[in-house]
Order: sequence, then structure tokens, then C-alpha cells
Amino acid sequence: MRIVTLILRTDPLNPSREILIQAVRILLNKGIVAFPTETVYGLGAVIYYEDAVEKIFKAKMRPPDNPLIIHISTLDMLEEVALNIPEDAYRLINRFWPGPLTLILPRNPRVPKIVTGGLDTIAVRMPGHPTALELINMVGYPIAAPSANLSGRPSPVMAEHVIRDLMGRIDAVIDAGETFFGVESTVVNILEEPPTLLRPGAYPVEEIEKVLGRKIAIPDFARGLKYSEVALAPGIKYRHYSPEAKLILVESAADDYSVIVNKIIEAVRDIYSVSTNSDVCIVSSIETSSYYRKLEKVKAVLIIGSRRNLYEVAKNLFKILRDVDNIGCKIVFVEGFPETGIGLAVMNRLRKASSSIIHV
Repeated sequence: MRIVTLILRTDPLNPSREILIQAVRILLNKGIVAFPTETVYGLGAVIYYEDAVEKIFKAKMRPPDNPLIIHISTLDMLEEVALNIPEDAYRLINRFWPGPLTLILPRNPRVPKIVTGGLDTIAVRMPGHPTALELINMVGYPIAAPSANLSGRPSPVMAEHVIRDLMGRIDAVIDAGETFFGVESTVVNILEEPPTLLRPGAYPVEEIEKVLGRKIAIPDFARGLKYSEVALAPGIKYRHYSPEAKLILVESAADDYSVIVNKIIEAVRDIYSVSTNSDVCIVSSIETSSYYRKLEKVKAVLIIGSRRNLYEVAKNLFKILRDVDNIGCKIVFVEGFPETGIGLAVMNRLRKASSSIIHV
């Protein structure tokens, strides 16, 4: 049954208290509300209202064993949801919170297991977005929130993405414009030794290693090369971020973009040699976009950003993955990027979104 979805618009840096009061009332009455964070839009419910949390899974069509991230606004809330917090966690918290870092910690039994996908651990962070922090403060309770999209779709970085996926399925959307980073938080399991990266995100793993003074283990699923058998955190067990178009990722082990460009040109020509109805699109960097001008019949070349600024690439990634569907692309070739810094998060998302990968 469709419900009426309120759209509540506010300034992202100076959120309207009157607007947020409407969202708070919905949350305290066991409703679900989409709200902006610095990474992507989240779909939130008070963690103690199990009926409300269940609405999140139903609205998103999300598997029940895929845990939700708990969003807090104070360290008192952290001690409310977690037990036996290690010193390394506090070192990271002091450096990176509020901000896009999620930590895996022991679950306080008062946190319902529906929030954690049945696990005895929690995923928790303090978002670095004024609207999100003020909303949590006004609610007075931690908020469980995955990304505010249909499961499997590209994550939403604008309210219009949420509206497109979830209008009539949720109670309200707080529209505070575009998010800051454009990719989700970095998730680290601090309970393991060495600490393990579960999902690369807006904070590069190299910066986290500097604070800890040691290396972090990076399993293949964190690079997007496979899926984890157990969902210890969002984004590691199930396919995510996919457009409706068939996405073909082209990677070079040497990060040599000239090799990547030539392979894409060759592949596109091969497709059009046997078909005239393929609606092929290309996602390229600024530096390489001119090389595709020699191609005929390509529906569109979408520029994702500069290879010299992978933060720009990350910020544009989910918008581009939605744009390819909006303009009617059927097959999309995407250039690979170096895995350094936030590039690891970019490649994780692209690999998980891809239908196939070409290695050159």
C-alpha cells in the first residue's frame, strides 16, 4: 500500500528546527524518514522501535541479514549501544568523528538484533552533517539507517534519487541538497587483529592506518573482487550500486589509461559492427574524454571527473550510475581508476555495480 511521502526542504548547514520537528514526530511515532548525511542519504528509524526498523527493510526490499549502521550524535549514545569499546576505537573516534568512519563494536544487548542482522556486533558512526546531527539530537535516540534507495540500486546523493526510488514507500524525505562526499562511510572491524577493512569509503584506509600505527587487512571483498559469506557490515555480501544498464568495467593492472581507452574503443566498435541498436555509452575521465570523439554512434560520453582528483570521481560516481539509465544507455563502458586513497572506494563500487570486467 502506498503512503503519502512528505518532502521537507531545509538548508544543509543551518537546518530549520521547524522542518526537523516534523521529521522527529514521524520518527518518534515509529515512522521512517530519509535524511542527508555527508556521504549519501540514509533511511532512518529509531533503533529501539523494531516495527519501524522492519519498515526500512520492507521499503528498500533489503535482505534481513544485511545489518544497518547505527547513527549517533554523542559519545553517550555510543556507550548506550556498544560494550567493551577498545582503545583503538577511541583513537579513531577522536580523529575521525563526526565523519564518514563506521566501526564494528560489540553490541549492547539493548540493541535489537533486527538492527544488526542477527549479529552480536554493531556498525556505528557519528555522521559529519549538520542536518543529520541535529536530527539525531532532537530525536534523543540513536537512529538505524542504511542508504535510502531500493536495494541493489546506486546509492542516493540527492533527495530526488530518494524520491525516485522510495516515493510512496516511506513517510518523509528531508531534502538538504547534495551530499558532500558521494560515497558511503569507510567500515573497519576494530575487533580483529589486525583491524580489517570491511568496506572502503570516504576516509582512505591509509589515513586510518596512520592513526593506528599499523596496517589494516584488506580482504578481496573489500576491493569488490568477491562477496563475503557473512554480512558483518553493509555492502559486503550482496550486489550493490547497479544501474539497469549493463555496466562493463575496463581495468588495467598498470593503471595505464591509454590501454584502457584503446580497449574501450575496440570493444565499442566490435559491438556496433554486429548491432545498430545497442545504445552504448562511455563513462570517462576528463583527461580521456576527447579520445572517444572518433567513435560513431555512441549515445553519450559522461565525464565522471579528473584522474588527478579521485575525490571528484567518487562524488560524481552514483550520480553518473543513475544518469546512464536516465538517458537510456543499454551498455556502459566505464574506465577503471587507481586503487590509492579514495580510489579504492571508487573501484569497490564499480566492481560491485558491474555486469562484467575486462582486464587489459
